Amino acid sequence: MTTDLSMPQGLTDIEAARALAGHGPNTIAAPKPVPVRSRVVMQLRDPMILLLIAAAGLTASLHDLTDLTVILAVIVLNTTVGVVQELRAERALAALHLLAAPHASVVRSGRTVVIPAAEVVPGDLVVLDAGDIVSADLTLSTTVRLQADESALTGESVPVEKNRDDEAFAGTVITRGRGSGTVSRTGPDSALGRIAGLLAKQQPRPTPLQNRLTALSRILSLIALFLSGLVATAGLLRGLPPADMVVTAVSLTVAAVPESLPAVVTLALAIGAHRMARRSALVRRLPAVETLGSVTMVAADKTGTLTEGVMLAERLWTEEGDFVASGNGYAPEGTLSPLGELRSPARLLRAISLCNDADLRAPAADQADWLPLGDPTEAALLTLAHRGGIDPTAVRKVYPRVAEIPFDSTRKRMTTFHRLPDGAGELAVGKGAPEVILDPAVTTYGALAAARAVAADLTADGYRVLAVADRILPPGSERSENGLHLAGLVAITDPVRHNAAEVTDSFGRAGVGLLLITGDAAGTAQAVAGRIGLHTDQVVTGADIDAGADPAGGRVYARIRPEQKLDIVRAWQDAGHVVAMTGDGVNDAPALRRADIGVAMGKEGTDVARQAADLILTDDDLGTVSAAIEEGRRIYANVRTFLRYALSGGLAEVLVMLIGPLLGLTTPLVPAQILWINMLTHGLPGVAIGAEPADPRAMRRGPRSPDEQVLGAGLWQRVAWTGTLIAAVTLAGALWARSVGAPWQAMTYLVLGLAQLGVAIALRRPRPSGEPRLRFLDIAVAGALVAQVVPLLLPPLRDLLSLQVLTLPQFVVAVAFAVLPGLVVGLLRLRHRRRPT
Repeated sequence: MTTDLSMPQGLTDIEAARALAGHGPNTIAAPKPVPVRSRVVMQLRDPMILLLIAAAGLTASLHDLTDLTVILAVIVLNTTVGVVQELRAERALAALHLLAAPHASVVRSGRTVVIPAAEVVPGDLVVLDAGDIVSADLTLSTTVRLQADESALTGESVPVEKNRDDEAFAGTVITRGRGSGTVSRTGPDSALGRIAGLLAKQQPRPTPLQNRLTALSRILSLIALFLSGLVATAGLLRGLPPADMVVTAVSLTVAAVPESLPAVVTLALAIGAHRMARRSALVRRLPAVETLGSVTMVAADKTGTLTEGVMLAERLWTEEGDFVASGNGYAPEGTLSPLGELRSPARLLRAISLCNDADLRAPAADQADWLPLGDPTEAALLTLAHRGGIDPTAVRKVYPRVAEIPFDSTRKRMTTFHRLPDGAGELAVGKGAPEVILDPAVTTYGALAAARAVAADLTADGYRVLAVADRILPPGSERSENGLHLAGLVAITDPVRHNAAEVTDSFGRAGVGLLLITGDAAGTAQAVAGRIGLHTDQVVTGADIDAGADPAGGRVYARIRPEQKLDIVRAWQDAGHVVAMTGDGVNDAPALRRADIGVAMGKEGTDVARQAADLILTDDDLGTVSAAIEEGRRIYANVRTFLRYALSGGLAEVLVMLIGPLLGLTTPLVPAQILWINMLTHGLPGVAIGAEPADPRAMRRGPRSPDEQVLGAGLWQRVAWTGTLIAAVTLAGALWARSVGAPWQAMTYLVLGLAQLGVAIALRRPRPSGEPRLRFLDIAVAGALVAQVVPLLLPPLRDLLSLQVLTLPQFVVAVAFAVLPGLVVGLLRLRHRRRPT
């Protein structure tokens, strides 16, 4: 239990720089980037592209250069778009990984500094605390109840006790206690580096949404093949050449299925993750982006999430009376004023200075305020001591610590032992939860009943209360943390964040419930809940859950142990909810992993919490979760909009080719025309739909069900009637052209392409205030529209696509037919938006 308090000097900055140059950075070699040629091959292996390649071979053998040119152009365009999308997605995710780079605490020239883990070198003295991820292989020199989770390396789930001279391995997690050790191996030489080769071979798994869309694409491909086969069979029965019918069927199959859908979704998810990062939400796992849209319950840790995370020790009680502190933040300047004629609480201030592992960092060039070093609650106690006229640094020199029993969330107390100035024994100091310290078995002497009553009153007012006691141990006596003398109580508050009530309200409007979970007392939990607008008369405590109460039986939870957070998350999930859980400590990691979305604090959170989370809040603000949920809903809604747009266009093309001959339109479109229309409508406009802004009403509706099919909630019906409408106006335009002796095939080509682009415009999201007038979708549709019309005007392209010239009046009629589907879709969407939510 004894701790050596002499401060090792560690490496100097010069020695560290020399070691870094000699050994290289403490990083694992990144997997080799996939060559562009390999990416091209992967794109060419897509079933739809393989069909196009087969069609190209067939047209080449028939010397059909027109169709061959168009087919090859479509293959090149689709492959290029797919490769570019992959590269953009990888770059976006690589930028996010840089933001999540781990850090380490090392001693350099006698000072503890925090540096990027990549700069740790052999010989460095690394300081370890509960929650840290070990940055390199270490030989431990000091340990205080140190325990490490080595499951990442060994698969053994039980944490391992660590003692002096033991090894701590890179990548393992400190789950309890603290210590320090000298780095023996870094980077590829470490235990983690030796298994990095295996990790590098693991390929990222597709998201659930991608899996559902891939399965959908297979089904659609089979349907399209069947319908295209009908078109080909009908043509053969009419005596058309078999080779032409095969090429037509292949072209129609490719046009009917949005073959670029998986790549579009991957890009949408990656861009969505990047957008979230700009809004202070760092996505660690891509599936989290889509899951966010269906979150129904957010379980929020009180401290640092709903509150500022700046602890202020405001009230102090001793048996002589009460004191009130004033001041700003952690700054030592301030006062500690007695409520009456009282003596200075010097004994209590000495105790909270000694039983304390924190320190205060003075303002510097890169920071304007005093900051806590260590636990914020303990830093607030040091600030209180300063305001009461006690210098904690001087007190610690007079009473050097010789042993300790660290705080943990199960014991809810901490005890330290200090050598008395005259060497005549030791001073034992304990602090912790009032129900623990004020137990007569722990604190034997003092006005315990009065202290318990005061603690209850302060807790009811929303304060976190710590009880403090001490005892002088005679020389040679056994160290004990019981039999203490009451020193007093300290009441600490963590101010509610300025936007907490607004966040609670935004969750309510979006149909997302909020749970407040804290280890503080029930009074504190209820007081904070009232301040943020979470009004309830029921507070579920850890004792209630132990007694068999339903963990999903309330919205406010107090005195919750780490393992009970897991029970709460599981209970709400069993009730059918999609749960997001926030946390920052080691003890939050199991609940973060269990939750559908684990949310860690980026500023104050531990490495363990960040590693267990799906989402990291770089501003520690719960309001960012609301923004992330909105982004998740935006992405999912845009994927569904793309499906409506792409599938309705494909259905229209199939129906035109299938029904046209029955109406006397022998060959409504030739293969080159089908592929040209598909290339323009499914190209940039399709990708641009994925970048559309969020619907302003998205956060005023309830979340979607996680079991909802991607074409569910009426989407397949909208695809069906939109596609049928496009086909109907296209055939009507063609029949009108034939009746007046106009080139009806050119009319079919123009109306079918323009009608699909009109639907894309009709599916645009409402323009948010302050947005530029032109969007990516506007530009993409304008470019596709020009490319659709140009072949009618330029002889080389007109010959390539087998088109005829339309007169100006005929062109105007074609546009009149083409705008009808977009008008109908737009009017119905406008009517739907005007309905009350």
